[in-house]
Amino acid sequence: MARGLPKVKPITGVKHIVLVASGKGGVGKSTTAVNLATSLKLIQPEKNIGLLDTDVFGPSIPLMMNLHDTPFLTKDNLMEPLVNYGVKCMSMGFLIAEGAPVIWRGLMVMQALEKLLRQVYWDSIDYLIVDTPPGTGDTHLSLVQNIPISGVILVTTPQSAAIEVTKRGAVMFQKLKVPIIGIIENMSGVKCPTCSSNIELFGKDVSALAKEIGTEVLQKIPLQQEITTSSDKGVPIVIARPDCEEAIAFRNFGKKVIEFIENIENG
Repeated sequence: MARGLPKVKPITGVKHIVLVASGKGGVGKSTTAVNLATSLKLIQPEKNIGLLDTDVFGPSIPLMMNLHDTPFLTKDNLMEPLVNYGVKCMSMGFLIAEGAPVIWRGLMVMQALEKLLRQVYWDSIDYLIVDTPPGTGDTHLSLVQNIPISGVILVTTPQSAAIEVTKRGAVMFQKLKVPIIGIIENMSGVKCPTCSSNIELFGKDVSALAKEIGTEVLQKIPLQQEITTSSDKGVPIVIARPDCEEAIAFRNFGKKVIEFIENIENG
């Protein structure tokens, strides 16, 4: 079996690759990935940040980053990432007609993933944030088996169904020996418009999952209409309202990711 596994090979020009993942769909992976990437650029403007959307069937990055053009090709026939907010982006959504469904079998999906991994001219990237699809299937295995992953961030809501599926994802990454940077507890509650107190919506404790898998809750992100509204407009909340509580939470999360990467570099 080991003989048939692909060989891990770096992406040319990319120093660190961080996956944003969850076994469960609808927990806010793309929102997390977009705000993480833009936060990293705000915190360290001298660094080169990339954002790769590997959700072939439901790409969200074009909408959330307000990028809708078709990439140009270099003289070497490599795709040039589209850029907004200082972040270089690549997504299958750039390569298909807007609104068109992707009706492909597994082999075609893997070929598309290979194209996104090996046929993009990133030039020089310090942090490549990879937004992954829901589940623990072919895409995740292919990423781990083909490229060196510095770490993975797990996203979940404080809800039993989401936590249980996220736990399965965590076990998968542990078996594949991918370092877990930590957990983002998304939609952790809503702020009361009258008294500003936090109202829990799901009532579950994500910190118990973090303890069980030997990691930490990096940040709790509330359910806030402005996060959704800004994402739908193609302006991440850290750009749209940099001084709001939610933007500060995302930047604090970004600082923890930087600290994790710096610890790797320092041995």
